[in-house]
Amino acid sequence: MSPEMVILVDENDNQIGFMEKQEAHEKGVLHRAFSILVFNSKGELLLQQRALNKYHSGGLWTNTCCSHPRQGETTEEAAHRRLKEEMGFDCPLKLHQSFIYKAPFENGLTEHELDYIYIGQYDENPQFNPIEVHTFKWISMEELYTQLTLEPKQFTVWFKMIMDHYLTDK
Repeated sequence: MSPEMVILVDENDNQIGFMEKQEAHEKGVLHRAFSILVFNSKGELLLQQRALNKYHSGGLWTNTCCSHPRQGETTEEAAHRRLKEEMGFDCPLKLHQSFIYKAPFENGLTEHELDYIYIGQYDENPQFNPIEVHTFKWISMEELYTQLTLEPKQFTVWFKMIMDHYLTDK
């Protein structure tokens, strides 16, 4: 199986090349990514707890799904593909916004991403992939904000940034 590649971009999202995912995270190179927030009709957000053996942030709670587009794939196409691969379902997605962040991790890796945030709605429980996801929960926004305040270390760094952006730009 060939290594997973990410799309390298400049700060204006101009594609400037490709790099193996692990190497991009070792070097902290800016690359394209996406994050998905799926809500149910009650306004609850579907969170996933990352699989415990993930290469970083294992066991932390985060947004419904996130990953990187492949060469020749739009972020929206990748978002639908990855939602099915990780969470076992697909739903209509709407682009909400994008932002750049850089976050180093204790294991020497760095996430430096131009992250596209997609919003969707779905009312069933996911049939998640246990290689990617440890478990999931639906959570009210009020309870989520409480947990983010009281237990911020239980959440991924990018999810906390997304929620900051999501709150200010919704």
